[in-house]
Amino acid sequence: MHVYISVDMEGIAGIATLDQIVRGGHGYQRAQALMTAEANAAIAGAFDAGAQSVLVNDSHGTMDNLLHAELDPRARVLFGSPKLQCMAEGLTAEHDVALFVGYHAPAGGPGVLAHTFSALFTDVRLDGRTVSESDVNSLYAATHGVPVGLVTGDDVICGLVSATSPSTETVVVKQAHGWSATNSLPPSLACAAIRDASRRVVQQCDSLKPTKLRDEWVLEIVHPTITAAEMAEGVPGSRRTSDRTIEHRLNTVDDIIGLITVNYQLASAGLRGQMTIANRQ
Repeated sequence: MHVYISVDMEGIAGIATLDQIVRGGHGYQRAQALMTAEANAAIAGAFDAGAQSVLVNDSHGTMDNLLHAELDPRARVLFGSPKLQCMAEGLTAEHDVALFVGYHAPAGGPGVLAHTFSALFTDVRLDGRTVSESDVNSLYAATHGVPVGLVTGDDVICGLVSATSPSTETVVVKQAHGWSATNSLPPSLACAAIRDASRRVVQQCDSLKPTKLRDEWVLEIVHPTITAAEMAEGVPGSRRTSDRTIEHRLNTVDDIIGLITVNYQLASAGLRGQMTIANRQ
C-alpha cells in the first residue's frame, strides 16, 4: 500500500491570517509547526492502516514550509518550487490513494483564506463551474488511476468536496468566520481526527474510485487586472472572453495545471506594473 499526501497550510487548524501563512510573518513559524503536526497525523494514520510507504508533498506557497526534523521519519518529503505538477508533484500510478491535508475553499467565494492556486485570481472555472485546488488535483490523481480518499480543511471546502465527491471522507478542523477569521478545533483534536480518518481511508482505499475524466475541458481564469489578461491572451490557444477573463480548451489535466501556473506568473507581473503606477509619488 503506497500513500500520497499533499499538504497545504491555509486549511490547517489554528491558522486564519496572512501573518501566519506568509514567510516572514510573526505567526509563520507557529503555522509551520501546526502544518507539520497535521502532516504527521495523516502519515501516522496511513501507517496504522498498514501502508508500505508514504510520500508527502509540501504544497503551500514556496513549498518549503514543513519542519523536516519534526516530520515522521517513516515518510519521504517532496519540497521546493517550482514543481512541474505543483501541489500534485510526485503522485504516480504506484500510489493507491491520495490524501489532501490543510486544503481550502476556492477563489470567488467564502472560506478561510480562500483562493485557487494564486491569491491574485478572482475565479478559476472548469466547464463553467468554479473549482478548487482539490478539484484540479483530484483530476490529476485520476489521470494515474488514483482516488482521493480524504480532504481536510475548513467547513466550506469540506462541504464542497462532500457535495461533488460523496465517497471522499472529509475532516472539518475549523469553521469559517470570514476570509481571515475562524473558529478552530484545538490542534491536538484536529490531529487526532485526521489520524483516525487517514487510517480508515487507507484501510478501505480498494473500494474508492478516481474522479471521472473528460476528453476536453474549458478552463477559464479571471485575472485581477486587464493588463494581466492582455498578457495572458498572448499564450497560444488562449481566447479573451471579457476584459479580465482568459479561456482555454484543453485535452489533458497536465495542460490545465501548466496553464494555471503560467497565468499565475502573468497575473503577478500585471499587478506589479499597476502597483508601480499606483505607488508613484
